[in-house]
Amino acid sequence: MVTDSSTLIINATLWVLIAFSVLTWTLIVLKVWQYWRQSLANRSFEERFWSASSLDEARGEIAAGKTAPVVRLVGAGFEVLDSAGQSHPPALKYRGDLLATLERKLKRQLERESRLSDIGLTVLASIGSTAPFVGLFGTVWGIMRALQDISKSGKASLEVVAGPIGEALIATAIGIAVAVPAVLAYNFLMRQSRRRQQALEIFAEDFLHLVSAETANR
Repeated sequence: MVTDSSTLIINATLWVLIAFSVLTWTLIVLKVWQYWRQSLANRSFEERFWSASSLDEARGEIAAGKTAPVVRLVGAGFEVLDSAGQSHPPALKYRGDLLATLERKLKRQLERESRLSDIGLTVLASIGSTAPFVGLFGTVWGIMRALQDISKSGKASLEVVAGPIGEALIATAIGIAVAVPAVLAYNFLMRQSRRRQQALEIFAEDFLHLVSAETANR
């Protein structure tokens, strides 16, 4: 922290940056754990799903991996298939051509999964872009305070200037130190999110083709 000669505003700025840093690393740990856990669950479910001998058998795997995004995607697809097999007229959202309705349902679920996957990434992007400016604000304020102290003392030697100016520059250094992990984590996690979304889109397309083939054989 800074010395007693620093203002309350500088101290508040440093605490804001510390809060940013804690939030950044918390999000990094949570998102890495989330992506790793869901990737394992997706891979396990897909292996069991495509090893099934029929859609009815594949449906039985949903309960075993209900936390996986791909399971929610398949569950949304089976909702459409179940509505088509009912004896009474289906709800309005399920009426129309089966494959077209299924495709719309899968696309909506893909959008939901994308939003769920990106939760927290906007916060990292915001911290990465604002932390240096928050630190710069503390530095500018500290320099102004230091210059006021120097003007009051009437001395402008290096020994007098170096201390207060150096203390003020700490805020900028901390701001950069907070921003760098946030930006790197955002870029990494965004790439992981896009890869996961692409994998879900490929699965949705394969699932749609599977249903198309199954209905054509009936």
